[in-house]
Amino acid sequence: MNTFNTRLILASQSKSRGALMKNAGLVFEQIPANVDEDAVKDSLRAQGASTRAQAESLAELKAMKLSSRESGIVLGADQMLDLEGEPLDKPKGMAGARDHLQRMRGKTHILETSLVACENGQPIWRAHTRPRLTMRNFSDAFIDQYLESAGEGILSSVGAYHLEGLGAQLFSNIEGDYFSILGLPLIQLLTWLRDREMIAS
Repeated sequence: MNTFNTRLILASQSKSRGALMKNAGLVFEQIPANVDEDAVKDSLRAQGASTRAQAESLAELKAMKLSSRESGIVLGADQMLDLEGEPLDKPKGMAGARDHLQRMRGKTHILETSLVACENGQPIWRAHTRPRLTMRNFSDAFIDQYLESAGEGILSSVGAYHLEGLGAQLFSNIEGDYFSILGLPLIQLLTWLRDREMIAS
């Protein structure tokens, strides 16, 4: 449903973000930004950056890096999990996923979800959402059953869950935008593209 000739590029390898944009009818290219996220996060944390600031900085860096060498509108996205003020990274292996779930159960966490658009290497628009998700106080036995059923695919998620799948069973309450939980403030993006007459209104 794009109505413009300008390239739209998603600076990400994320299958879920790509699927959200494709399902919404957007025509775009998906090119990884190749940013060393761990090194960037280590540097930001050493400077005392908040979880939100880390997500915003990574999203902007991805978009700016790719936009400096690719023409068109480049979108950079990042999502970080904040558990009571502490950032949690993607779990390393199924043991790491189990540890994440044990730490998060019975508590509320925030998904700091950032999206930045760049053109000619400069930011021109940004959006940030903060869905709040509360996990049930489930048992260790449930965690083991969940991990066995969900499989290693959940390791691609910062919270060790996919809300659109079995992960829905982990929660007692959710506040915020569903698309943002999946990793992209899609409604905000569509509104911005529409305001710029880049998609049909």
